[in-house]
Amino acid sequence: MIFRKLFGTTPEAPPPELPVVRNVTVGRSVRLDPLAWKRLNESSFSLGRDTLDITAQGRITLDDGSYVHRFYTNDDVMLQAVSELADGSDADDFTIFHPHSSKYPANRQEQAAFLARLRRAEWNEDGLPPFDRFWYPGDLSDQDPVALWEDVYEERTGDPVSSIRQTCMLYSRAVEPEGSELLLALAMQPEGGDLTHEIMIGLPLLPAEFTA
Repeated sequence: MIFRKLFGTTPEAPPPELPVVRNVTVGRSVRLDPLAWKRLNESSFSLGRDTLDITAQGRITLDDGSYVHRFYTNDDVMLQAVSELADGSDADDFTIFHPHSSKYPANRQEQAAFLARLRRAEWNEDGLPPFDRFWYPGDLSDQDPVALWEDVYEERTGDPVSSIRQTCMLYSRAVEPEGSELLLALAMQPEGGDLTHEIMIGLPLLPAEFTA
């Protein structure tokens, strides 16, 4: 204690800032090229605006050492980037998703049924065309869904406001002309929160189809 008074203490390092991926981070706006979805015939993806105001940012570290960066609006539209580097500087895989449905399972039977659907090679959802599993292409057998944790932040620095456990599977379908549409099915539960079943509809994005 005496030495600390005489010489002071080592200042604590500031908390690390969140990655900025192609100039996208919490607190900024993203401008989209609406032709990304308007050029597609009979797509289930629809967004009534071309600007996203990013109010939250998520970080996921996958088991293979790669990273998922997620950027959210207040109405849960999500821009996602995947990278090999933690800072996202090499990100070249981009998608955009909007919510389709969100439900609280009524009982354990509904929870188990949803998890069983996540294992299948095809996803059928009321009001949507069928989607084929994107992961494990060509394999029609049941496969385990992906389990992960996402930390969600509302500021560039500091602690996450929530940590969310997710069990998910990604599906896709071809859309003319020469496009594809995605369906992300998730069972997700924040620490200390309730489990929900989420369906999101998305599109792959080229880097040239958005700016921030």
